Amino acid sequence: MKAIILTEPGSVDTLTYTEVAVPQITDHEVLIQVKAISINPVDVKTRAGKGVYGRLKTISPLIIGWDIAGVVMKTGNQVTKFKEGDAVFGMVNFPGHGQAYAEYVAAPESHLALKPQNISFEQAAASTLAALTAWQAFTKQAVVQPGQKVLIHAAAGGVGHFAVQVARYLGAHVTGTSSAANKAFVLNLGADTHIDYRSQKFEEVISDQDLVLDAIGGENIDRSLQVIKHGGTLISIPSGLNEQVAEKAKSKGINGFFFLVQSNGEDMQQIARLLEEGIIHPYISKVYDFSEMKDAHLQQETGGTRGKLVIRVN
Repeated sequence: MKAIILTEPGSVDTLTYTEVAVPQITDHEVLIQVKAISINPVDVKTRAGKGVYGRLKTISPLIIGWDIAGVVMKTGNQVTKFKEGDAVFGMVNFPGHGQAYAEYVAAPESHLALKPQNISFEQAAASTLAALTAWQAFTKQAVVQPGQKVLIHAAAGGVGHFAVQVARYLGAHVTGTSSAANKAFVLNLGADTHIDYRSQKFEEVISDQDLVLDAIGGENIDRSLQVIKHGGTLISIPSGLNEQVAEKAKSKGINGFFFLVQSNGEDMQQIARLLEEGIIHPYISKVYDFSEMKDAHLQQETGGTRGKLVIRVN
């Protein structure tokens, strides 16, 4: 089968197309013929030697990627949730070795859900890591309650555009930051308020937020602490909270922590339900061919992608 191997950390040129054996499955795994892949900032960071590369660097061959949608071709002896021919989707083995950049993927049944019939494989692939991050952040790390004020940074991005929809579904008053060009997009997702981060300082516009979801990091974390109410929560996705900022949060009576999404089939089933009921919708900026993975990485690397990028495989 065709697969893309990371030969060494570095530029997109380290992503190498090659032929490898179709993976063998264990008792609790299914073999999936991949129809579509979604990529995320963590893919780009891992390719460059950051992200989760430190966890994977001793693996050879190293196939990165975690977001897939496809068809079950074979099931392990102990698999009970899926059968051959089922259309499924999920985030596989994150933050471990997902091996998603391939035509076939061996995936634990506990990481998958049935694909809703009302969405395409491309839409399903787009609704995995990013959607799971939003769902787990707002239902497990900090349980969002109706009427709470939630600020979502980078609200037009992969995680952000799902986070706006999930927070609104949970009954929150949602403020989203993005460029002015994405104002209508963010408001159409369900945000109550939009802040143009280029022309406005959000800390001068809003206050008393119950929760801030930060997908930017750096000084944005310190600035976010200024708008959170006592007892509120700051969740940082990309860079985590260093000890200094965590102490600052604690001194202000704020819960501050880093959050890393985890593969979870039960949560994927919740995502599937929201998609099936039309409560959330993935936005796909562009669909690339499998042969264009390097181009997709370069676009993801710009940091300016609206919604998601998807790779069509089969």
